[in-house]
Amino acid sequence: MTDTSGGRGGAGSEGRSATAGPPGPSARLAELDEEQQGVLRQVGREWGEVTAPPETWRRALPVDPDLGSFPPPAQLRPARFGRLVPLTPLGTGTPGQQLDEEEPEEAPAGRMGRAGAWTRRLLLGTPLKSSALVSERMRKLVALPVLSADALSSVAYGPEAMLAVLVLAGTAGLAYSFPISAAIVFLMLAVGLSYRQTIRAYPHGGGSYIVAGDNLGPVAGLVAAAGLMTDYVLTVAVSIASGVAAITSAIPSLAPDTVPIGVGVIVLLLAGNLRGIRQAGALFAAPTYLFIIAMFALITAGLADSAGRDFHPQPTPAVTVTEGATLFLVMRAFSSGATAMTGIEAISNAVPAFKPVEWRQARTTLTWMVGLLITMFAGIIVVIHLAGVVPSSKETILSQLAHLSFGSGWMYVFVQATTAAVLLLAANTAYNDFPRVLSLLARDDYAPRTFMRLGDRLAYSNGIIVLSLAAALVYLAFDGQTGALIPLYAVGVFLAFTLSQAGMVVHWWRLRDRHWRKSMCFNAVGGLLSAVVFLTAGISKFTEGAWVAIVAVGLFLLVTLRIRRHYATVREALRLRPHTVELPAPGGVCGPAEPLVERYGRAPEPEGDREGEELPEEIRHLSIVALASIDLASMRALAYAASLRQPVLALHISLTPEEAERVVAYWQLWGDHLPLEIVVSPYRATVAPLVHYIEALHRAHPDLTLTVILPEIVTRHRRHQLLHSRTATRLRRALRPLPKIVVTTVPFHVP
Repeated sequence: MTDTSGGRGGAGSEGRSATAGPPGPSARLAELDEEQQGVLRQVGREWGEVTAPPETWRRALPVDPDLGSFPPPAQLRPARFGRLVPLTPLGTGTPGQQLDEEEPEEAPAGRMGRAGAWTRRLLLGTPLKSSALVSERMRKLVALPVLSADALSSVAYGPEAMLAVLVLAGTAGLAYSFPISAAIVFLMLAVGLSYRQTIRAYPHGGGSYIVAGDNLGPVAGLVAAAGLMTDYVLTVAVSIASGVAAITSAIPSLAPDTVPIGVGVIVLLLAGNLRGIRQAGALFAAPTYLFIIAMFALITAGLADSAGRDFHPQPTPAVTVTEGATLFLVMRAFSSGATAMTGIEAISNAVPAFKPVEWRQARTTLTWMVGLLITMFAGIIVVIHLAGVVPSSKETILSQLAHLSFGSGWMYVFVQATTAAVLLLAANTAYNDFPRVLSLLARDDYAPRTFMRLGDRLAYSNGIIVLSLAAALVYLAFDGQTGALIPLYAVGVFLAFTLSQAGMVVHWWRLRDRHWRKSMCFNAVGGLLSAVVFLTAGISKFTEGAWVAIVAVGLFLLVTLRIRRHYATVREALRLRPHTVELPAPGGVCGPAEPLVERYGRAPEPEGDREGEELPEEIRHLSIVALASIDLASMRALAYAASLRQPVLALHISLTPEEAERVVAYWQLWGDHLPLEIVVSPYRATVAPLVHYIEALHRAHPDLTLTVILPEIVTRHRRHQLLHSRTATRLRRALRPLPKIVVTTVPFHVP
């Protein structure tokens, strides 16, 4: 059942993002506008003039198409690592009955099948129904560690990144640490308040892509999305590199294994997030809270030690001066320290992931996060100044502070262990937001539509896999070294911050509701400061690696616009048009052929499933047209099937009851000329229930030859074929072992 649906509008679609969150399971079925519905009605009238009445087609069906509903989730487990398993036949219960989720599963055949099913169940858990999407939401106490881990953990490397630049100018450079830190704290407060306004204006999720796209135009939205997605990939790489550095500071013998340890953590994050949001939250909540406790303990101990000497700072060790304390050095230090702000936007991106009332819970969580971030960042800077420590290539600053305050005892181990854990798991923030942004891009036709698909555990599994692969490649390319990754880091995120806040300024200027001036002022200050950081990072770190992030943004923009152009071409080609559908039997009324007993004076003997027919009259036909949407390609497939003058059944696999209702409404608008059967697949599978339905029909009527007809998009360029599903190939491979089943495609060629 090839996905032939058209596009859904760009990033700048008017009024869309204020009410729409990430695409749900039914987003794959494109809605027909009023013009297309009028054309569909007209095409239906033309069908009525040249085809037999609907009752004739229904009476001609040799089967009862209602075989029940798709099986319980346990039966979705594949055997042989991805091959379909034998399923309990549909139709064994009451027609239309929804089978219970807890029914005992049928064991996959074979030892390898059972091992594969057990492994998949162990790693990912059982599939969840689409109706469970609301329960896969987070309350504030879970959302804080899941969505704030990136921002909060950045106090482990943000201050050190700033001091690593200032120390190049010796004591004169380190004297700027307080003014620069004060500017960063003010920036945190301004951007945090700005995103509180964003959540209020976009209660269903207002990340940079949506805000910039709605208010500044589609290209600005894409640039913001490019910056965000670059930042998310680097978040995973930098967080893991910093976490591994914390481990090797405590256990130097592990330093040669930096790369394998980091890749192993990426695999762990991949498995944890494929299990779904709530599972990942439960897994990653404890390390974040323990890290917060450890940081407050470290700050308290450092201040207590300093109180004994009347808060007089310790002298810093002698360092080699390699640069002067110039404005350029201060700019580099400021942009490096500002990496402590990465992750602030995560909560505004993930508003739909909160339990109701979503926007209120998100604002409260954002306030907690900004308060904790400012307190920990400022506290660490003060303790570093009082302790007189400087960055070292052999030991992190936090490790030095912990040694000074706690020695090498269990508290030192606790601080290092929690720091390593939260840094390694801080990447989970990116795993929540990267797939969500990618799904929004796919919804708007800027990315392949496969990224809209929710996996077994109601997570955007394809986006999670792509993020893991990209982060692993970056981590390997830079040998897991935090210092080498930091220059790439701030450019993308502050580009997104700037465009988002500029978009909010335009939003308040247009809306002008209550308190609009105050809100616009907050966003204007946040946008201006973010622009300063972006320009500072881009200029001061261009040769150190910032150019890579800028080039990545440009390439992202080029690819997404080309994908959008292709989908626009396909959408235009698939639009319904009067007199373009190949109506059957132009010479007269077309309907199913008369029964064979009337045609030949005798009924053929049933052959069962033995493929021994030698004469045309020995073959009993049923054509099944599998439809993914209602468009020109689907209409051509229906016309082709009807022209064969054999019984025809249209079949649609709906992922939600709402999608099923929309299909029925469109079908009735068309005129209900052919029998339609809808199978609701609550676990979002499409090929499996389609195969299961056809297998069930074959088992119930082995004497029938089933011809499965699929509309298929055929593109001019092979690379464009990657943007469309390959259902026909998968279906043909799955049904090949069954006798008397023919799979044929009706190609629809697009430029």
